[in-house]
Amino acid sequence: MKTKVVRIGNSRGVRIPAALLEAYQLEDGDELELDRRREGILLSVVKRERALSYEDSYREMHAEAADRAEWAAWDSTAGDGCAD
Repeated sequence: MKTKVVRIGNSRGVRIPAALLEAYQLEDGDELELDRRREGILLSVVKRERALSYEDSYREMHAEAADRAEWAAWDSTAGDGCAD
């Protein structure tokens, strides 16, 4: 994907195509980090905390509950066959 350097006041910037904004869920005010690399500039999204939607919250809670249930089953069998 290509973009051009554009003038923004006395500075310069790059336009990020809509497909990338959507893919990385970038919004106005989000922070990006620039790293100078031998092969070019690496642009990374700075991790951010965002409020989850109800659907995302439910999905995350469901995954955590399934993980706890999986470990609970393992805990009940972990001592089998061991004599103290």
